[in-house]
Amino acid sequence: MMGGNDADGYYCTICGGVPPDRITTKQVLIDGKATGIDHLDWIFSEVKKLEVSGDSRLAEEILVRVQQFNYVPTKKKNEYAAGLLAAYKESLTKKE
Repeated sequence: MMGGNDADGYYCTICGGVPPDRITTKQVLIDGKATGIDHLDWIFSEVKKLEVSGDSRLAEEILVRVQQFNYVPTKKKNEYAAGLLAAYKESLTKKE
């Protein structure tokens, strides 16, 4: 059950959390674990606009934008870069 409105926001009337249909955080496999990445669709659309080529350059651009909205552990940067790059490439094939 959902309560609230556009002005004040929506919430689950049972638990008080975000209703499942209002969650915008997408999950990406990072080092074999599903990891929530906020603003993922926006990040991918911004990177696509850059028309960058090369996996390392793409991963770098994606990671820079991901870090604006999400915590990325320093020790896991390479794993995040690989997982995000794979998700980015997958998103390109789904939309075409």
